[in-house]
Amino acid sequence: MQGKIVKGIAGFYYIHVVEFGVYECKAKGVFRKEKLKPLVGDHVRIEVLDEERKIGNIVEILPRKNELIRPATANLDQALVVFAVTKPEPHFNLLDRFLVMMERKGIPVILCFNKKDLAKDLELLNIQSIYEKSGYPILFTSAKQQENLQEVKEMLKGKTTAIAGPSGVGKSSIINLLQTSVQMEVGSISKKIERGKHTTRHSELIQIDEQTFIMDTPGFSSLYVNDFEKEELKYYFREFEPYEGQCRFQGCDHIHEPNCAVKKAVEEKEIHPIRYKNYLEMYTELKEKKRY
Repeated sequence: MQGKIVKGIAGFYYIHVVEFGVYECKAKGVFRKEKLKPLVGDHVRIEVLDEERKIGNIVEILPRKNELIRPATANLDQALVVFAVTKPEPHFNLLDRFLVMMERKGIPVILCFNKKDLAKDLELLNIQSIYEKSGYPILFTSAKQQENLQEVKEMLKGKTTAIAGPSGVGKSSIINLLQTSVQMEVGSISKKIERGKHTTRHSELIQIDEQTFIMDTPGFSSLYVNDFEKEELKYYFREFEPYEGQCRFQGCDHIHEPNCAVKKAVEEKEIHPIRYKNYLEMYTELKEKKRY
C-alpha cells in the first residue's frame, strides 16, 4: 500500500492513503541503520498490521524529488511565500534569501503580498516593479476582505505547497480561509499546540482536497545563505539570466568587473536596484564566511 506522510510526531508517522484514510505507522529499524529519516511529504510503502485500527509499518521510502532541512519536509511542488504590503513593511532582503533557498532546490515560488486593503496603489506598483522581471507569479490579497483568495486556491490545486512568511503578515488568516480542517491561531507564528510532556512542534500537511496539500512552516525572521560558494549565487537571481555570457569577462560575478551586462541592466532599470543590492549583500556574506 502506498501513501504520503502528512504528519510525524514522537516516532509515529501518519500516512494518508487515497480512498483508505490515515494510518498510524512506525518506521522500521532498517531506516535508522541507513541513517534515513522519513519526512513529512515523503511517499512511502506501508504494510498494514491492523486494518481496523489503521496501524502499520513504513517499509520503504520512495525516491524524493526534493527535501528541505528547515522545515524538514520532502516532495514539495511549490512554495507560497506571504509578506504584507504594509504593516509590517515587506523585508525584501529576507524575501530574496528565501527565493535563493528555493531556487537552489528547484522549488517554484508564488509571491503573495497580503493586506492589500491597507495599501496605496503606489505601494502595489513598487512591489510589482521589484519582482516583475524575475518571473515569479505575484498575487496581492486581502485576508480581511477575502480578496483574490480564489486565485490563490487555483494556484495550489493538485499540488503540495509549503506556505512560508514572517509573523504578522496574515499567513495564518490565509491558511484558515483556504481550508476548514485545521484552524491556525491568528497572531502567533504557529498553531497552538497543547505542550504536554510528550508533545512537540511539528510540520504537518493539511489536506484541502484529494490531491491538494498545504503545509504551514514556522515563521522566519532571519535566513543565512551560506552553504554554497559565492560564484553560484548569480544563478539564483532569475533576472540575471538573459545577460549571462554578455559580460566582457567570462565567469563575471557582476560585482566590480568592467563592461558587466548585469550592472548595465541595473543602471538602465532593467533589473531593480533593490534586487541587485540584496545580491551584493549576500555575495559579501558568502565571501566573508571563507575567513572564519
